[in-house]
Amino acid sequence: SAQDTLVLPCGKLACVHIAGLISKVFNSPLFLQEDARDLDAYTLAKSYFDLKEYDRAAYFLRGCKSQKAYFLYMYSRYLSGEKKKDDETVDSLGPLEKGQVKNEALRELRVELSKKHKAQELDGFGLYLYGVVLRKLDLSKEAIDVFVEATHVLPLHWGAWLELCNLITDKEMLKFLSLPDTWMKEFFLAHIYTELQLIEEALQKYQSLIDAGFSKSTYIISQIAVAYHNIRDIDKALSIFNELRKQDPYRIENMDTFSNLLYVRSMKPELSYLAHNLCEIDKYRVETCCVIGNYYSLRSQHEKAALYFQRALKLNPRYLGAWTLMGHEYMEMKNTSAAIQAYRHAIEVNKRDYRAWYGLGQTYEILKMPFYCLYYYRRAHQLRPNDSRMLVALGECYEKLNQLVEAKKCYWRAYAVGDVEKMALVKLAKLHEQLNESEQAAQCYIKYIQDIYSCGEIVEHLEVSTAFRYLAQYYFKCKLWDEASACAQKCCSFNDTREEGKALLRQILQLRNQGETSSTEIATPFFLPASLSANSTPTRRVSPLNLSSVTP
Repeated sequence: SAQDTLVLPCGKLACVHIAGLISKVFNSPLFLQEDARDLDAYTLAKSYFDLKEYDRAAYFLRGCKSQKAYFLYMYSRYLSGEKKKDDETVDSLGPLEKGQVKNEALRELRVELSKKHKAQELDGFGLYLYGVVLRKLDLSKEAIDVFVEATHVLPLHWGAWLELCNLITDKEMLKFLSLPDTWMKEFFLAHIYTELQLIEEALQKYQSLIDAGFSKSTYIISQIAVAYHNIRDIDKALSIFNELRKQDPYRIENMDTFSNLLYVRSMKPELSYLAHNLCEIDKYRVETCCVIGNYYSLRSQHEKAALYFQRALKLNPRYLGAWTLMGHEYMEMKNTSAAIQAYRHAIEVNKRDYRAWYGLGQTYEILKMPFYCLYYYRRAHQLRPNDSRMLVALGECYEKLNQLVEAKKCYWRAYAVGDVEKMALVKLAKLHEQLNESEQAAQCYIKYIQDIYSCGEIVEHLEVSTAFRYLAQYYFKCKLWDEASACAQKCCSFNDTREEGKALLRQILQLRNQGETSSTEIATPFFLPASLSANSTPTRRVSPLNLSSVTP
């Protein structure tokens, strides 16, 4: 009665409430008789599990028959093995020993779970755990089949979809998967398209999800920003992230990607504000540690940056971004062996991380091991076929290995896909120069100068003086005094070519005084943009390179 309730001690009142709650659980249609028998052991074990006492949790769940208790029992054993592996990794002396540390529980778990699987006694969560165990044992094919089965049994478990995503390496694999026809499949496809760098398809999927009623989903907005980040549309990605921050100012997910964009643009005040803001929200999150690491890296405090990336990895050893960024910091500190180890860990976490493959190529380039470089740059190029940086790096490798035809293809392809660093044409021109192909070299230098001036970059670009010097000498040999003189005058604008330019101008003047005329066998001149100077530099039109249709 109400009166009795008033005089009951608070403990008794709590018992009444708990009894009512248990009766509701027991009367639930999803609550089975097996769950009722295992309720006490399950509740106790769940408490130990939450305290990360995994062995203790597993001990109290022995002999439990219900699906929930069995999953928690197996998952506790798995996490116990992972924790012991991480502890041994920390205690191990060097990279060789670290590579040999394994989760000892995996094989036993596989045997037990495979028996249950054959007997069709695993629910969606059990199938998910079985798939994780198979993936950890490098049994990728079997793992894919099990994760697909898990998505059919429990379509709303996003963890299974994500694990499946990590095992898909290309679009062809995706076609052969028999996935459940559910709205979660659309989220999965959008995510995997982003991961596979199929950005147009990903954006279309996200747009269709927005149209279907997810217009206010901050997850979708953040994924669209990540997609633009992946195709290096930095301005668009920054504007979306800024809008996302206004909508959800306490969001931490994906903020490390936002910090990468701020880092690339050297936006130190904005990055500093973001780091302080995330520290106030939660300083013990991997994203927060990565943002702070990026901030210190931008300030060239690489030791501090590496320390924060290490903190992020202590919080989550499988956090891909932290491994890659730590590799970059070790590269800055000239610690190539540590950088290699970090990049290898990144690849273990996700084989599709092109930055890790590219980073490995750079480290082996420093170590003067071009065959190794070639392998890693090729892998990076496969993941980012239209990224000019990968193509230029590949070209440099081929050049070092004296495979000059392949190097030419790479440089031309890098120019064709849109050269980010504006170096492909210069490298191609130098290659032609080395092979005494003067007309092709001149054409490349002409295109290079046109590109530099047309996009309004600073005239003192690293290789502009080199281009003008070569063109001045080229026209001088062709006895085109006006063109040679114009290029020589341009050389006088740069410190490193000033003396050569003056010497060439003196020679041209001397030859003109002697009465030498320009060569008549030269074709119609090809002019540079008028923005160069009042007296534009006329240049010879040379035959185009026959490499545009060839890809490396």
